[in-house]
Amino acid sequence: MKMNLKIPSVRRLLSLAFGTVLASPLLAQPVVNKADSLYIVQNYTKMERMVPMRDGAKLFTSIYVPKNTSQKYPIMFDRTPYSVAPYGEDKYKTSLGPSMAFARDGYIFVYQDVRGRWMSEGEFVAVRPHNPDKKKKTDVDESSDTYDSIDWLIKNIPNNNGRVGTWGISAPGFYTTMTAIDAHPALKAVSPQAPVTDWYMGDDRHHNGAFFLMGTFAFLSSYGKPRPVPTSKPSPGFSAYGTPDSYKFYMNVGPLSKINERFFNNQNKVWQEMIDHPNYDEFWQARTPVPHLKNIKPAVMTVGGWFDQEDLYGPLKTYAGIESKNPKTKNILVMGPWIHGGWARSNGDVLGNIKFGAKTAPYYREKIELAFFNHYLKDGPDPQLPEASIFLTGSNEWKQYSQWPPKESQERNIYLHTNGKLSFEAPKETEPVFDEYLSDPKKPVPYTNEVRIIRGSDFMYEDQRFAAARPDVLVYESEPLTEDVTITGNVMANLFVSTTGTDADFVVKLIDVYPDTTKATSPIPTTKMAGFQLMVRGEVMRAKFRNSFSKPEPLKPGEIAEVKFDMQDAAHTFKKGHKMMVQVQSSWFPLVDRNPQKFMNIYDATEADYQKATHRVYFSNKNPSHVKVRVLNKGI
Repeated sequence: MKMNLKIPSVRRLLSLAFGTVLASPLLAQPVVNKADSLYIVQNYTKMERMVPMRDGAKLFTSIYVPKNTSQKYPIMFDRTPYSVAPYGEDKYKTSLGPSMAFARDGYIFVYQDVRGRWMSEGEFVAVRPHNPDKKKKTDVDESSDTYDSIDWLIKNIPNNNGRVGTWGISAPGFYTTMTAIDAHPALKAVSPQAPVTDWYMGDDRHHNGAFFLMGTFAFLSSYGKPRPVPTSKPSPGFSAYGTPDSYKFYMNVGPLSKINERFFNNQNKVWQEMIDHPNYDEFWQARTPVPHLKNIKPAVMTVGGWFDQEDLYGPLKTYAGIESKNPKTKNILVMGPWIHGGWARSNGDVLGNIKFGAKTAPYYREKIELAFFNHYLKDGPDPQLPEASIFLTGSNEWKQYSQWPPKESQERNIYLHTNGKLSFEAPKETEPVFDEYLSDPKKPVPYTNEVRIIRGSDFMYEDQRFAAARPDVLVYESEPLTEDVTITGNVMANLFVSTTGTDADFVVKLIDVYPDTTKATSPIPTTKMAGFQLMVRGEVMRAKFRNSFSKPEPLKPGEIAEVKFDMQDAAHTFKKGHKMMVQVQSSWFPLVDRNPQKFMNIYDATEADYQKATHRVYFSNKNPSHVKVRVLNKGI
């Protein structure tokens, strides 16, 4: 008998230990819904097993099986480094599956502590590299652990129908991606959601070679702690900040070179890996699954959020990697107006001051996510999902595209001009023209206007006027738009710069400026939306990596250099009457660590190495600094 389908109740997220959603060893739990909790206890039986791997290690696995045995059920499998808690067969989760709609529809749910974490045996390796050339039983990776687990599950769990689906958000998203590589034949559907995909190029720990300081420090203060033996007890992260002000705290911390010794007693292995590998060397290259996304057999649905503060890079590159190597594989992309994991637990109708006009997350959970898995695991009706289900912010509408980026979009350059102007017209000046600013590592540009010790996600949709007022932030603004301008696809920054130093960071923000006459309102009563500056996309680039992330090169003082970098994708409509804005700066603190503006290994820098530098940004027909976007319509 089929269980009744019911849209899951909405649960508000609690404050998180590290200011992230699903990115801490101590996962924030949603407010308990008593009806859901009671339903699980009444309708599911919980089992705990140590599942053997090919090399002899055993992984702790928590299994929830429907009590109704009148039919067979598919298995939904989530592998996590963040604990399958609660432990004990008499202790139940308060929510099951990607959403409670799955629990009410009828599935077997399996959660597993990955190798070396929590109650599982073996050695933990963060973002463990894939080994495509296994020759003996001791050659293991996350793909082989998944294969062995699925093989055991379908042979040992009663009433399963022989089909398995995998899903996970953030680091569990990485483990989900790995399930699709050399997949077990029973694995039919895979959904990496905000998957960690490259900790150096754009996820979590670094972006374009720049170190994401405050998120990494808070997260790794727990995640990087040693775990000598299996345990169900959490490892608390650092909490002795002594101030609510992250700007003050991280300025007082000073250079990065002493952090492991000062705060972690030189015991934090994962932090030390960051320090030991400042460039994109073999260590980092081996840790991205993208080169191994070949011969993918299961159907794949990759999910991400346009306001994801941690892993926007991951879903975009995972989808693209599968698409390029597996043209016949069912491979779809879903991107909505969400922060990290927001599609799983929020309404998705508002973020901060920004309204989206609909409850986008419940729509996704029922009409897209549940329908996808039901089709491939239960022979449910084909939902006819498009290649790309994309929510356009600005115009607040779901769009369906046959490919991503849409084939209808065309590349256009948004050029910086003299007198703070911005337009799609290229500069006409033949002589070098530039703006300049003094960048002082002792007075870096803050990443937020809030006083907070936890990074959070608000900076992704915060009014950027606080930064625009700084003398070390260049601002370029278009005329009011005479028609809507919709961008869909990759955003690239292309700057022509010079400096008095030998290295520099460049942060570029693409911003939607609301008109002073706007009728838009904020859900926060005290906020006036007139003139609001919404960051559509913001990204950082460490200039020494402009030619190679593996072999950094110094800038030559006074010499013009081209610095191009990926700002990641966007899908946004700049409405008629709004303005487009670009901000350029050289610090984003303490979101990103300070650049000494001196060519060196920054992890070895001392306080004396941090120096002021004057940076210039050029705009002429020979050195046309611009932001490249893909536009669906004529534009300005």
